[in-house]
Parts: sequence; C-alpha cells; structure tokens
Amino acid sequence: MGSILTRLRRGGAPGDAPEDASKDTADDASKDAQTGTPEAGQSETKVPRTRFGTWLGRPMTSFHLIIAVTALLTTLGLIMVLSASGVYSYDSDGSPWAVFGRQVLWTAIGLVAFYFALRIRVATLRKLAFPGFAVTIVLLVLVLIPGIGKVANGSRGWFVVAGFSMQPSELAKIAFAIWGAHLLAARRMERASLREMLIPLVPAAVIALALIVAQPDLGQTVSLGIILLGLLWYAGLPLKVFVSSLFAVVASAIVLAFAEGYRSDRVQSWLNPGADTQGSGYQARQARFALANGGVFGDGLGQGTAKWNYLPNAHNDFIFAIIGEELGLIGATGLLALFGLFAYTGMRIARRSVDPFLRLLSATTTLWLIGQMFINVGYVVGLLPVTGLQLPLISAGGSSQATTLLMMGLLTNAARHEPDAVAALRAGRDDRVDRLLRLPLPEPYVPPRLDLVRERLSAKKASGSATRPAKAKAKPKAAPRSAKAKPDARARTRATAGRVAGRANSRTGAQTARTAGKTTRAGHRTADPGARRRSQQPGSSRRSAVRYGADQQSQGHRARALEGQRYG
Repeated sequence: MGSILTRLRRGGAPGDAPEDASKDTADDASKDAQTGTPEAGQSETKVPRTRFGTWLGRPMTSFHLIIAVTALLTTLGLIMVLSASGVYSYDSDGSPWAVFGRQVLWTAIGLVAFYFALRIRVATLRKLAFPGFAVTIVLLVLVLIPGIGKVANGSRGWFVVAGFSMQPSELAKIAFAIWGAHLLAARRMERASLREMLIPLVPAAVIALALIVAQPDLGQTVSLGIILLGLLWYAGLPLKVFVSSLFAVVASAIVLAFAEGYRSDRVQSWLNPGADTQGSGYQARQARFALANGGVFGDGLGQGTAKWNYLPNAHNDFIFAIIGEELGLIGATGLLALFGLFAYTGMRIARRSVDPFLRLLSATTTLWLIGQMFINVGYVVGLLPVTGLQLPLISAGGSSQATTLLMMGLLTNAARHEPDAVAALRAGRDDRVDRLLRLPLPEPYVPPRLDLVRERLSAKKASGSATRPAKAKAKPKAAPRSAKAKPDARARTRATAGRVAGRANSRTGAQTARTAGKTTRAGHRTADPGARRRSQQPGSSRRSAVRYGADQQSQGHRARALEGQRYG
C-alpha cells in the first residue's frame, strides 16, 4: 500500500506498480493489522466537523433560521392563496384579486408587528403582559354583544371595521401566552408553591376559554388549550397537574363538539365517512379527492380543479388540499419539512435561552403553532374531525396572519437574546441582517437579586459542610547566604594603582604612535628617533614590570573574591 501511494503522489498510474506490489500490499496489510491502523472499510471514531455543523454552532444561526423560515412560509402562503382564491374572489367580489389583496394588506400589517416585536425590550414586553391580556378579555366580552360582534360561519367572534374583519380570540391567545410565560417564570424564580402558580393562571385561562366557547369557536378553544398545556408542561409543573389539565381540555373540547348540531355532524362524518357524503362529510371527502388527484408531482401551480367550487373554503381551512393537488406529494412534503425546520428552530431557541421567560415563551409558541399545523393537516387528510383551525402563515385569514407574524417576531427577538448572540453583537461582530434591520443591541440577561442571594447562600452552605483542608506544613527557612568575601585594603590599593598606571601607559603609547616616523614615497615607514630615545631611558622597563605585576595581582584578588561570592 505504501508503494502504491508513493507512486500516486509522484504522478504514476496505479497500473504501473511493480510485480512485487502485491507482496508490498500484503506486508502493509499485515503491519496495519498488527498496529491497529484503520483501513478503508473501517471508519474512525472521531468524525471531523462539517461545514454544516460549524454553521450550526455560530452565534446568529437561530436568528437567521427563524427569519428564513418565516420568509419562506409567508411567501409560499401568499402564492397559494392567490392560486386557491381566484375563483371564489371572482364569484363573491367580481375580481380574482380581492382575497389576495386583503391577504397582502394583512401580511404588511403583520410584518410591521413582526418588526415591532423584534425591537421591543424584554423588560417592556413583560410589563405590558398583564395589561394586554386584560384588554383582550374586554374585547372578548364586547364581541359577544349583538350589534358589535358580527356572526360568521356560525360564530359571533368578529369585529368588522371598514370591510376588514378581526378576531379578538387571536389576540387573546398571544396575550395569554405572553402573560402566562411571564407569570410562571416570575413565580418559579420566587420558589412559589404549586397553588400560587396555578391560581392566577388557570382561572384566567378558564375565563378566556368560557368567553371563546360562548361565541362558539371550537378551533380557537383547542388552540388556547394547547397554549395552556404548553405553559404547564414547560414550566416543569408536576405530572398530575398536567394530566388533569389535559383531561379538562379534552373533555371541554368533546362537550363543545357535541353541543352544536353542525359540530356534532362533523364528528359523526369523521367517525363514519360514508354516512353523509353530500352533507357534513362532503368537504372532507372533496379534500381527499384533491390530494389523490395531485399524485406525486401535482397538476401544476394554478392548474388544480378542486378550487372551482368543488371544495368549500379551499383558500382557507383546506388550503393544504390545494397544495397537495397542485404541487403533489413533493410540495406537501416540502411544506411539512419547513414546519419541521420551524419546530427545530423554536426548540433550539428555547434550549439556548438563559432567560426563563424567553425560554418558556419560545417553547410554548413553537408547540402552539406546530400543534395548530398538525390539527389542520390532520383533518384535511381525514385523521381528525374538522375543527376550522387554519394553517399558520399559509391559509387566508387577516387576523391570523398578522398575529402569527407577531409571534414570529417575538421568537426572532428571543433568538437575538441567546447568550452567544448577545456576546457576539455586543462585541462588535457585524451581522448583515441585523445591520439591515437597524436593530438595537440586545441586553444580556441578569438574574434577579433574590436568585443571586439564594445562590450565594447555597454556596456558603456547601463550603461550610465540606471538610477544611489540612494546614500546609511550614516550609523550612532558607539558609542565610554567606557574607561576601571582601578584598583587603592592600589589595584594593594595588588594584587602584595598577588601573592608574595602565591609563598613563595607554596615553603614552597613543602619543608615541602619533609622533611616529613619516612614511616614504615607496610606502616605507621610518622609526621615530624620539620614541627610540624614550625607550632607551633607564628605569622604564622596571616601571612597566612593576605595573604589570600589580595588574596581575589585582586580577587574581578579584577572581578569588568572585569565587567567594559564588560558593560562600
């Protein structure tokens, strides 16, 4: 194997291997088997991180994901509303663009609400939670008054102003989710009892549910029940409380389903689809026909036949059937995949958030919208009875579109408050989407003082219960360094005399060199007679010998002194 790889690196072909290549290969294989080297058929335990995994680990990934999913779902919804509502709009208003135009207008309002929710501070949102919920309760009461609330599809739950209709129950769901998350997060931080956590929340939910049931509106009742169950589940309340609440919501839905004649007929047609195919079961039957006509690839965008007054409410409650007919199984599966991506992103935001309020709000909102999607798709394909719940961001509906975009904005705001995102944005990292939207810097989460005090007390208790470590043994004192050996006075005198004599000798030598003989034209230098005479003077050699001896003696004393300092 080693020889083949070497030839490949050098540019040779695999077929150019020598005759003993098989022998080398066998030898390499035996060596690999002995040393435990992984072969091509074996995978190593440590897998390198891919680009996708690296991108998922970036601080702004959740922010980008939720914006992308919202944009894709909103765009697909507008396209399908235009395709599914043309015939109905022409029959009712004389223009094929009427329903689509209203949907575009409500989408614009929803985008404004999305941007407002994206910029709002978390502290401000929590302050407005209870007043907002109280206002929606007042609206739910006003809509029940004849002359103020309008009746549509057997339910008195609409305000109609200048041709635009609005459901206060949609606002009530959002306000209840925000206030419930704020309440449970605050009570959990205060270590409140179970009764203190349930008393304000459950009675308020019962009041809102009773007002919605009085309209009556089965779909909004089920949706609000999902929000209540999500708050109780993600707040970590005991299982018996959650099960009892689930039983109460299901029992209320069953009673409400059989209370009215047309809802009872829907349940009967779901239990027995062939009992009344031209009456209560007609709509569900036509939806299944549309899905069957679409097949795998669909009939093409705008080419469906069910919207030609064969399927009632094709642009609203049963728009998923039109998607299956025109885009086929592939298009319907792609839509479900988008909702799956939204579910992953919402739970990712909830898991990565450190603020209990944002964590609870993100998880509850994700469960609410995904549950609404499952119910809508379930009754279109025949798995559930028809409830009238719309497909979020896809079905035609003004107030539903605006409120869903508002909740998407709150989710996006929560994504910007993830710890990594806050650190990245406040550290000055440039994000194109954030810069394009001109968003303010997110504020890091600061735990309440009570929680900080509780953590300090628990830390002190843990440190007090732990055994104290034994005292460290005293280190032996270092031995005092010996005194430096000082040269005696006679040695210092001799060294000083030697240095002075050396300087004088160097000055004399320099003067002698300057007064040396002159150079001839051929470049030869003649000796200086003055210097020769000075060198012949008596006593000069004796003085130089004395100076040399003094220098040597002083150097010896200094060397011995350094050795004394080094070794003591």
